[in-house]
Amino acid sequence: MKEIIGIIFSMGLMANAGLFVVQAVKIVRARSSKGVSIFTFVGFSLLQITGMLHGIFQQDWYLFTGMVASFVACNTVVVLSIIYRKGETPGDASTLNDGCE
Repeated sequence: MKEIIGIIFSMGLMANAGLFVVQAVKIVRARSSKGVSIFTFVGFSLLQITGMLHGIFQQDWYLFTGMVASFVACNTVVVLSIIYRKGETPGDASTLNDGCE
């Protein structure tokens, strides 16, 4: 039963990573990261690092694997946001948007 719950949990974390992929695709298609809060995604990344460390210390490889997938997808959004922000004007509200619009 523990293995089944672990697999379901890991699948949930993979679905979570998939949500970040949706944001990355949106940025690439629009060729703009306007409205994306880099601050928020960096915060998610810090939480994911904590989750990965917890997975290692607890030897919970389902947690670790899911958090790695989430971390990679989340940081893909961060990198794309930075790349697609370069072309935007300095007065644009999207420069290091804190998500409080």
